[in-house]
Amino acid sequence: MILAYIRPEKNFDAVHEQLQLINSYALTNNLVIDDEFIDYTSQNKRLDERQEVTHYFQSQSGSTLLVSDIWVLTTNMEDLIQMFSCLLRNQFHVHFIKQNVIMSQESSAMLVLGLMDHLRQKLKEESKRSIGRPKGSKSSSKFDVYINEIVKYIQDGKSVSEIARLLGVSRSSLKDYVESRELKQVAFGSLLPKAPDNAEEHIINTIVCPE
Repeated sequence: MILAYIRPEKNFDAVHEQLQLINSYALTNNLVIDDEFIDYTSQNKRLDERQEVTHYFQSQSGSTLLVSDIWVLTTNMEDLIQMFSCLLRNQFHVHFIKQNVIMSQESSAMLVLGLMDHLRQKLKEESKRSIGRPKGSKSSSKFDVYINEIVKYIQDGKSVSEIARLLGVSRSSLKDYVESRELKQVAFGSLLPKAPDNAEEHIINTIVCPE
């Protein structure tokens, strides 16, 4: 099974941005996504409060998991350790798309530690940027709940008018949404950022040690 896991967080990427990367990555690597899980659980909730997610992962042992970035799993370092441990124990292959690396039981300990430190640095940088400015959510839309269906309809060759009728929504509003989210490019094009050469080595080399 190939699974896409998406979780919005107000200071990082919105649902449509994650979906753009995941679909582009899947198309580029000839992967067919079997299931998509959009997790709207607040990032403030700890792992033991996210039973729907933990049960879902436990039921999909041995699957390939596509996530756009490390923080999507969690923005809590303690929970990240537990999630990594459980995903590896359950024989997942986790594709971190922005980092262009795959974590599995065969991965080196240095890669796993590098991914953890990458998140630590990202959260530290975000904390500094947050000082002196209000935190604001990236724009959301009432159509976000339909985003998977819309992309699939576009891939099936349906027009915006047909999709609007199927969903029972305004054609003009849906057209604006499809254009602003670049969903046609998501469905048929590649929007992936250029990956660094030797991505695993790059992640390991970004580990920061105290001076």
